[in-house]
Amino acid sequence: MKTEQNCLYAAVQMVEITEETSDQRLDNFLITKLKGVPKSHIYRIVRKGEVRVNKGRVDVKYRLQSGDLVRIPPVRVNVVDDIIFVPKNLKQSLEQDILFEDDVLMVLNKPAGYAVHGGSGLNTAVIESLRQLRPDAHFLELVHRLDRDTSGCLIIAKKRSALRTLHELFRGDGIKKSYLALLSGVWEKKSMTVNAPLLKQTGQSGERMVIVSQEGKSSATFFKAIKSLPDATWVEASPQTGRTHQIRVHAAWLGHPIIGDDRYGDFEVNRGFKKRGIKRLFLHAFRLEFQHPVSGKPLTITAPIPADMQVWFDDKK
Repeated sequence: MKTEQNCLYAAVQMVEITEETSDQRLDNFLITKLKGVPKSHIYRIVRKGEVRVNKGRVDVKYRLQSGDLVRIPPVRVNVVDDIIFVPKNLKQSLEQDILFEDDVLMVLNKPAGYAVHGGSGLNTAVIESLRQLRPDAHFLELVHRLDRDTSGCLIIAKKRSALRTLHELFRGDGIKKSYLALLSGVWEKKSMTVNAPLLKQTGQSGERMVIVSQEGKSSATFFKAIKSLPDATWVEASPQTGRTHQIRVHAAWLGHPIIGDDRYGDFEVNRGFKKRGIKRLFLHAFRLEFQHPVSGKPLTITAPIPADMQVWFDDKK
């Protein structure tokens, strides 16, 4: 919970960018430095030229370089209590479900039901909760994202240099991702690659949607059947590209949407499985393979299947 206490005027700050703070956008840097200042005000002082980099005006999208000197003008800062509420089960997960950790990164087994970051009215999220639980950590940043109802491997960078390297791996083909998904219906193929371009759209109510469209970006997902149930199929899904909602949209395009998907799935199918106990999207990021950003050592990290999915994987329902 955040509560306003009082206000103060910060003095002019002259901040030299170091290697650890370089290669981030100016607006993100200012948001971090000026906690309590509305984003709209930050954008305004940049636009008016009150923020200077090396004595010159720059755009909010400017990427800071090591050695840059940033002038931050006096601004009105709302001093707030940054203590947020971390639910017991999320706290337990962030403390106990760490799959890998060293000095530069950690990999969490993210629980389903929690957004990876706050926003849109969300106060409880993984990265904010992790920072709350580790107040002495100087740097904790998401390397990538998972949907709220998707569980599994989530990488957190503990140093900016590691964040940059891992971002480069994600932009290329340096990270192999494998998901476990329960698709509706019996999928008769053993394996196939879906090559279907994806286009982002905004629905009438403002929700973000992704559709298959020739106007979209090239997208490819490899699906491999693992186990068949009477009316569903477990598959391993390996995205070859990193588009928003890629696996979910490609599965729906195949005619076998992921069970529990309330955006791209089948309403009647979901309702039937909900009565049988499936109350969320059955998608789990169960394996990551990549080279360590510092040592270059190959890493293969696997996240155990959550209990609610394991019951169905064991076919005991």
